[in-house]
Amino acid sequence: MYKVLLIEDDPMVQEVNRQFIEQVPHFRVIGAATNGIQGIEMVRDLNPDLVIIDIYMPDQDGLETLQQIRTEGHAIDVIAITAASDIETVRRVLQNGAFDYIMKPFKFARLKQALEHYHAFRQRLTLREKLTQKELDSLLQPVDIETDSALPKGLNDITLQKVINYLEKQINPVSAEEVAEGIGIARVTARRYLEYLEKQQKIQMDIQYGGIGRPVNRYKMK
Repeated sequence: MYKVLLIEDDPMVQEVNRQFIEQVPHFRVIGAATNGIQGIEMVRDLNPDLVIIDIYMPDQDGLETLQQIRTEGHAIDVIAITAASDIETVRRVLQNGAFDYIMKPFKFARLKQALEHYHAFRQRLTLREKLTQKELDSLLQPVDIETDSALPKGLNDITLQKVINYLEKQINPVSAEEVAEGIGIARVTARRYLEYLEKQQKIQMDIQYGGIGRPVNRYKMK
């Protein structure tokens, strides 16, 4: 469960962000600050995993706060959600290590995509000691979930990453039904992702024959 701190001066936006974030699995809001000064204090006290920060705020704006987070050496990630759209602000926020930058007004799907990408990123870094260039590229440059042209129609990169993460944790080959239950998707959906991964030669399929009934296809990472 990732601990999230909100730094946002508008109470209404703050509450909307909280509700959106807590609809996404693995994320829990542990506090909210109304300006950067208060936000820094809460970063020190609560040690969040992720900070969702606005840029335009009184007393101390989001950019100054982000710079202070980096100066103080806090090992946390930051996603900016802001109305600031000028190139200079975007450039400076990204230069200071923001994981993502979302412009207001935004839809829930965009925030959900950012959080799921963040989860996939953290999971991959936790599970692996080393990455290939291709794996790193997929983490740094994820395919957009709404305009995914690199995958067959109906598949998206976020769910694909969930399937891969699940398979990497398994010691023994697993069935499509076990994958579906493990990550919370339909069995037919799991089968489509497994078939895609098999065609890409990323996983190996074993056919297991039991007693009465059809043989079961089981899959494992190569």
